[in-house]
Amino acid sequence: MLKRNRVMFRALNIASDMCIILLSSYIAWWLRYDVLNGIRSVYAQSSLFVLIVIVYSMFNILVLDLFDVYQPQRIKRIGSNMPRIFLANGICSLLLIVVLYLYKIVNMSRLAIGIWWTLASILICGKHILLHYALRELRKRGYNLRHYVVIGNGHLAHQYVENVRKNPFTGIAVDGYISAVEKPGLGKCLGSYEQLEQILSSNQYDGLVIAMEPHYVRFMTMILETADKEGIQVELIPFYNDYYPSFPTFDSIGSSKLIDLRATPLNQPGNAMLKRTIDIVSSALLLFILSPVMLIVAVGVKLSGPGPVIFKQERIGKNKKPFTMYKFRSMRLTETEDTGWSKDIDPRRTKFGSFIRKYSIDEFPQFWNVLKGDMSLIGPRPEIPYHVLHFKEEIPRYLVRQQVRPGITGWAQVNGLRGDTSIEERVKYDIDYIENWTLGFDIRITFRTIFGAMVNDEELL
Repeated sequence: MLKRNRVMFRALNIASDMCIILLSSYIAWWLRYDVLNGIRSVYAQSSLFVLIVIVYSMFNILVLDLFDVYQPQRIKRIGSNMPRIFLANGICSLLLIVVLYLYKIVNMSRLAIGIWWTLASILICGKHILLHYALRELRKRGYNLRHYVVIGNGHLAHQYVENVRKNPFTGIAVDGYISAVEKPGLGKCLGSYEQLEQILSSNQYDGLVIAMEPHYVRFMTMILETADKEGIQVELIPFYNDYYPSFPTFDSIGSSKLIDLRATPLNQPGNAMLKRTIDIVSSALLLFILSPVMLIVAVGVKLSGPGPVIFKQERIGKNKKPFTMYKFRSMRLTETEDTGWSKDIDPRRTKFGSFIRKYSIDEFPQFWNVLKGDMSLIGPRPEIPYHVLHFKEEIPRYLVRQQVRPGITGWAQVNGLRGDTSIEERVKYDIDYIENWTLGFDIRITFRTIFGAMVNDEELL
């Protein structure tokens, strides 16, 4: 039943996108000629135009499908589809321009085609977003569910069941688990591993989730063969799940499959270049716009007490490379302290220093660090060498943070983990950011930073 519904949903999804592409063509030509030029377009009334639009729309849908736009999105982020839609539509638009130019079929306006691409992309994205959230609400209410059986009863099985319960919008229902030993917290025990074939043949399940502990690996071959025999989808949670990246890179040498356990989205040159370009343009623009404010702050710091205007401190950046980080000085001159955090009430702070720290104005000179390439606008906060030396021995995966440039603000900071807070929790959020980076994620952090998250009373010295 679910498979039939899935096929029907996919067909309706494709049909609606094709209608959007067709409708966008007429709106684009109306905007190009009727609105901008004040003349009625003759192209939109011709049979040749209609034929070109229909053929193009069918080809556009094919390319969107090749870009996996119509794959199930239950557990995927909706933002992952948006760049694909714009890219697929952009490729189709460029090909249309090239074909029309080479074969002189008709002299269509390139501006109209550009409006067509933009409008169709925005409308298709909007439809997919609305559909995504509508389906989430339906699944929360118990509709459009996929019924799974969990294989195993250990840490991985409990972790999976707990995550499913916390995210009802996925529409995943765990009907029970299969294991040699019954354990509480997983729901109904359906039987042992040896009874798997009988259990699957007498029930209608949509899939299996293998979440066994390593010492039960001897059952793996039997489980996979039984699932194939019954035609049931299988998903696997690896034994090393807690060390597995969200977007792993796969490779192979002959029959040996290799998984890069430290692959992250920012390892991809295109993503890294995009983030760095945004950092350069944004930091240069912010330094220019904020220069009058920074001049006033510099005067205020100078009048607040003796000492330099800019506070400099060594921090550890990408690939464990040290760099000098800049801030406006907010403390009175004391003996150097390289290992402590500032507290809510700190006698070292000047009155003016407390003000600029509360609104994170003291961080403005770090835009220069971003422009230089030492830092990024968004990323894990950089630590001083003393803390890096100790935390890498005490906290698992701590140095994963050093795979990217540190940031002025980050995912941990906008979730309240600033200054003298749990370093374990901070690292957890930092790694979550690194392994799940998208441009949309950076935009989300930026908005949360601007609208309140930067008002604080705790920050690393």
